[in-house]
Amino acid sequence: MLARTPEPELMDDPAQAAAYAQADFATAHGALVAALVARLGPLRGRVLDLGCGPGDFSVRVARACPDCSIDGIDGAEAMLAEGQRRLAAEGLTTRIRLHRARLPGGPLPATGYDAVISNSLLHHLPDPAVLWQALIATAASGTRVFVADLARPASTAEVDALVERVASDEPAVLQRDFRASLHAAFTPHEVRAQLAAAGLALHVQTLDDHHWVAWGELGSP
Repeated sequence: MLARTPEPELMDDPAQAAAYAQADFATAHGALVAALVARLGPLRGRVLDLGCGPGDFSVRVARACPDCSIDGIDGAEAMLAEGQRRLAAEGLTTRIRLHRARLPGGPLPATGYDAVISNSLLHHLPDPAVLWQALIATAASGTRVFVADLARPASTAEVDALVERVASDEPAVLQRDFRASLHAAFTPHEVRAQLAAAGLALHVQTLDDHHWVAWGELGSP
């Protein structure tokens, strides 16, 4: 099995943030939103998006779940600036609010959310327990949870093949970051161990050849 190689925690370079904001995530993020709704139903009430980046996942969740409002948090100012431009362009500034907070210890906008979601934050964290602790701190009994991320391949050859298949038409910065993210990602087996250590009873499932999802309702078996 390929050993994990952590990557930088924050993506705060303006050119890097712009590349992510301009990238077409319709297929990848669309599939994740479909997986969320299939497992949890449409989200309602107050939703927290941990590691929202430039806001693409938040926007797609808001469009699919019209009865929710979303607080997105991220530690990268450049990503949040791109996200604010996206929200203004799409007329979603009243339903989605972005906040700067770096885990752990960053000021979180609220607690007791009806749902907590996260996409592609876990592999950026040096200590994965930080994500699960933040989830516990901001949720309540009955909170619905959906977390998605990349799954680390078994070999460098598999990383190379995925980069070629998934990102060969993307700008060089996105190809570089995708490769680094695959090396930094956790396997579903590792995620299950993290959840057990955190005392969280979430389901974990491989979604495709390079993504896993974890979901459930806190306080439910």
